[in-house]
Amino acid sequence: MRRVRFVALGDSLTQGVGDPVATGWRGWAALLAPSLAEEVEFTNLSVSGAQTRDVLERQAPAALELRPDVVSVVIGVNDTLRHTFDIRAVAARLDEVYAALARQGATVLTACLPDPGAILGLPTALARPLARRQRAVNTVVHALSERYGAVHLHAAEGAWITDRSLWSADRLHPGERGHRQFAVRFHALLTEAGRATGQPPSPDPEFPAPTRTASLLWLATAGTGWVVRRCKDLLPQLLRLAADELRHRARGTSSRLDLSASAAVSAALAALSEGAVEGTGTQLRRTVTVTQRTAAPEGAAHREEAEVVANGVG
Repeated sequence: MRRVRFVALGDSLTQGVGDPVATGWRGWAALLAPSLAEEVEFTNLSVSGAQTRDVLERQAPAALELRPDVVSVVIGVNDTLRHTFDIRAVAARLDEVYAALARQGATVLTACLPDPGAILGLPTALARPLARRQRAVNTVVHALSERYGAVHLHAAEGAWITDRSLWSADRLHPGERGHRQFAVRFHALLTEAGRATGQPPSPDPEFPAPTRTASLLWLATAGTGWVVRRCKDLLPQLLRLAADELRHRARGTSSRLDLSASAAVSAALAALSEGAVEGTGTQLRRTVTVTQRTAAPEGAAHREEAEVVANGVG
């Protein structure tokens, strides 16, 4: 029986943060791997804090060299948590990555993800801008997953996502039970697609859930460091976005922000279609060398949407 090569790309979610074992982090991808076939060669290239740029420039080339049969690309939340967020750039990078992997014949696994602001329980004025960003990324992932025939897990909402017991102390990463749910649900989709032949991963946790004391200790040590690092980058802009949110709410024009964000996503996907027609953005597919795509200048018709994206709302 031929060995199945499974390679995982992404950030801390795929690295396994929230699911500690003796050797470090485990996570949903490691839990899923043995259920794909009788013999599986698993490589996890994900890195905590990674963004779509890191997947494009570092992780995807390494994955292509391994010639995987199955490859997961679950990424995007860290992009939404940066002041540099640009949905057009995110879409272009994901398009490059999906296309190169699919062209090599790999089955690509993707997922849309929940809004981090809602998971963290942020005030509305802070949560809504982050929600728009995550919806934008999810819309792009949905569209590109369909374009490249990916196996896509809808993990943006639902009872299993809002179940607090599935999440770790930081409320951004799944705990062991949450990681097991990701693995179980990906396995079901892969089985339906004829790409998994092993027994499904167990949904039952192997280890007891962390005590409240242990959770508070983590938040006071490693968790605090994580928050400080993210706040240095995101907080100033997030406060500006919150002020803009409150201003529009006072004027009764909040719907304009939603419409502008939707228009920015449409423009990002349209730009990818135009690039395919013109033959641009194919360097990774031709040479298996990943480089960042240079976005075309915004047209006059999208000037307002470009301004919204530059301000981090898109």
